[in-house]
Amino acid sequence: MRLDLHGLCARHPAARAGSQPAIRDLSLHIGAGEQVAVIGPSGAGKTTLLQALACALPPSAGELQVDGLRPWQLPRRDLHSLRGRLFLAPQMPPLPPRQRVVTAVLAGRLPAMGLWQSLRSLFYPTDIPAAFDALDRFDLADKLFERVDRLSGGERQRVGLARALLSPASLWLIDEPLSALDPTRSRQAIGTLVNTARERGATLVATLHQVDVALAHFPRIIGLRDGQLAFDLPSAEVTRERLAALYDQFEHELRGEVPMSPPTADTPTPQPVVMHCR
Repeated sequence: MRLDLHGLCARHPAARAGSQPAIRDLSLHIGAGEQVAVIGPSGAGKTTLLQALACALPPSAGELQVDGLRPWQLPRRDLHSLRGRLFLAPQMPPLPPRQRVVTAVLAGRLPAMGLWQSLRSLFYPTDIPAAFDALDRFDLADKLFERVDRLSGGERQRVGLARALLSPASLWLIDEPLSALDPTRSRQAIGTLVNTARERGATLVATLHQVDVALAHFPRIIGLRDGQLAFDLPSAEVTRERLAALYDQFEHELRGEVPMSPPTADTPTPQPVVMHCR
């Protein structure tokens, strides 16, 4: 699935009316089957960009095309069908707490299911071996029948990523997938995502705070700063000087030190995000 952005502007869904767009005048082309990492300091607009690409957030200006289609000009039924061809994974997936892990993972297949098959799957999982294999890729096979509310934050994050492996989507949009993982789990998770996307020919766009992981695993790096494009380069051409400029005054994030601080007027309060698994 290919993506084309022409002068795109978009506001964070939690932003106050009249506030400055989180994404401003952004133009990009992402070809079908590419693996792209989006990096940049906090507040750069990375999450807003993913939501715009997921057709979950209409642009305030400019244009988005997905496989040559203009999503917000489509009839509602066609827009719903287009959304079924993509997979959006928020930083912390909104998994029902009392749900079993096997059911949560198999929900990745919902876009390819009919109504009755979807309802049946809530009570009688239809392909337990597939769920086991997807979880095993993230070293979570032993949690197959565990309840979601008994998992750690990092385990929940990996369950959300395992959904992508069962999704029929040809576009994976993954937001900060490593925020709750240790370095070993991070390398395993991102390697699984990149390699599986490459094998399937799926387009993968992931936002990452871990710059070293992005450079090691993704052939193309997009740098965002203040909602605008700072650079769009092959990973081999992303120099220390470019990174220093991108993270100027945010050097602690470049070093992997991301402190938890309260939201400011320029940083909207995080809101619940729906994971696309239609």
